[in-house]
Amino acid sequence: MTTTLDLWPIGNCQVSALVDRAGRFVWGCVPRVDGDPLFSALLGGEAPDTGFWGIALEDSVSVEQEYIRNTPILVTTHRDAHGGAVEVIDFCPRFQREGRTYRPVAFARIVRPLSGSPRVRVELRPTCGWGGGCREQIGGSNHLRLLMDTIALRLTTTAPIAMVQGERAFRLERPLHFFLGPDESFQGDLAATVDLMLYRTTHEWQSWVRGLAVPLEWQDVVIRCAITLKLCQHEETGAIVAALTTSVPEHAGSQRNWDYRFCWIRDAYYTVQALNRLGALDVLEGYLGYLRNIVDAASHDEERGGHIQPLYGVLGEAHLPERIEETLPGYRGMGPVRVGNQAAEQIQHDAYGQIVLCSVHAFFDQRLFRTAGIEDFESLEHVGDRAWAYYDQPDAGLWELRTRQSVHTYSSAMCWAACDRLANAAERLGLTDRQALWAGRADAIRARIEEAAWREGTRRMSATFGGDDLDASVLQLLDLRFFAADDPRFIDTLTAIEKGLRRGSTMLRYDTEDDFGLPETAFNFCTFWLIEALFLTGRSDEARILFEEMLTRRTAAGLLSEDIDPTTGELWGNYPQTYSLVGMINCAAMLSKPWSSIR
Repeated sequence: MTTTLDLWPIGNCQVSALVDRAGRFVWGCVPRVDGDPLFSALLGGEAPDTGFWGIALEDSVSVEQEYIRNTPILVTTHRDAHGGAVEVIDFCPRFQREGRTYRPVAFARIVRPLSGSPRVRVELRPTCGWGGGCREQIGGSNHLRLLMDTIALRLTTTAPIAMVQGERAFRLERPLHFFLGPDESFQGDLAATVDLMLYRTTHEWQSWVRGLAVPLEWQDVVIRCAITLKLCQHEETGAIVAALTTSVPEHAGSQRNWDYRFCWIRDAYYTVQALNRLGALDVLEGYLGYLRNIVDAASHDEERGGHIQPLYGVLGEAHLPERIEETLPGYRGMGPVRVGNQAAEQIQHDAYGQIVLCSVHAFFDQRLFRTAGIEDFESLEHVGDRAWAYYDQPDAGLWELRTRQSVHTYSSAMCWAACDRLANAAERLGLTDRQALWAGRADAIRARIEEAAWREGTRRMSATFGGDDLDASVLQLLDLRFFAADDPRFIDTLTAIEKGLRRGSTMLRYDTEDDFGLPETAFNFCTFWLIEALFLTGRSDEARILFEEMLTRRTAAGLLSEDIDPTTGELWGNYPQTYSLVGMINCAAMLSKPWSSIR
């Protein structure tokens, strides 16, 4: 079976797994998203013989998959050539128990016979140490132990354990239950308990979705994206990872293989912005707690003077050294497999704006459990001071160039936004002198950007102060309210970007050489930026057509990765990618008919 990104995520905001079209777990890390992959077949080359967990039906002729409505619980139905059929339900338990959220490092599977006399084979082939073998021990009549360097796990099951370990086929005559979790005795009746976990997990997710303020149109799109974005949050700390995977290349043989299992300040800003539109305040509140710890740690680091990194670990770790794991050959054999991300060491000034943009919401929203006050404002002022100090200084930019720096218009605009929104917060708190200070700084930065980035000769805003470069990120000047939609400078910039970077129904980030040559794939989030810009400048019919076309690019699970081949439509890059999910939510909310249209 050829490895693809046509995968179905399951998870519980502690661990997650990606399930392929054959119903196999092919990616899943423990004890959290940035850990060692217990299931690594996604990066195991063309036809890996290990790194997965499958429930194989003998003489299988078809496989159908769908989520239980409004949940990340996957149902896979296998049918054989003799009229036999089985149903496999995959989920990670998550529900409220004794006043706390129960979200163990655990994966649950229920296998049920539906018809005929199906014969199944359990293929549990985990990996440890990035593609290496795991130490297995049969611990008794109904469990199997897996010993990793970082954690010991136990598979408890009602299936015959020797048949499981030996991968021997057997007739499925009753439901079987599997619970792969912590290495401890399973309390209670396994089948009844896992069935109850399924019921409570279903109710938990459906209750969360019930509270979302979704648009009238494309509700299925928005709900699936929202659920998946929530899966990308490490709920214990509030961190939001950019994707659940590492090292899926941006295009074939590109070497553009990066580890996205960390919390980028930028990506998380866009995620909470999108979920706020839907009223998912729990994600915002969790992330704001994470941000406050990041800002506190930076302000107390005298050596770095308040410097904010572009990304951190899910526990707030600042040190994320990048290395290459040689054991795994990579996605379709296209290595390298990278662990860690060197971008954590880069200078990217846009982070200051994104911290303020996320945090300032808490000064205005009375629904929050914890609204912001003067102490929070004073802490954010340190971030604003950094934005003011560095808005016109070179950085690596949001595309994280590794070999050169420039003064990027997007980064400068984010620094402007930091000062502008701090002025709003100061006004809210009645701090007249501070409002005047931050408004004055915002005005000064705006004047500098307009003077340094506008190119009268080509009638466009340049991506950098020193050049005349096209870059899709400049479209964000509209979302930031730096430009109004009817500003001739923005309209001319949109025209230039569309002419230079649009490839059919997709958009490139830029079309100049970077550290790895010319980019060959389009960046899905940039296409959604284009759709927003088209709508806001009065081209709503074009925006709808383009949005509908982008939706046809989704996987069967209703999701997108980071990149897409403009010619073939094949998805590339890490998956599922928060940027792309955010784009779908934002565009659906913007383009949808209002609920009042059906009243």
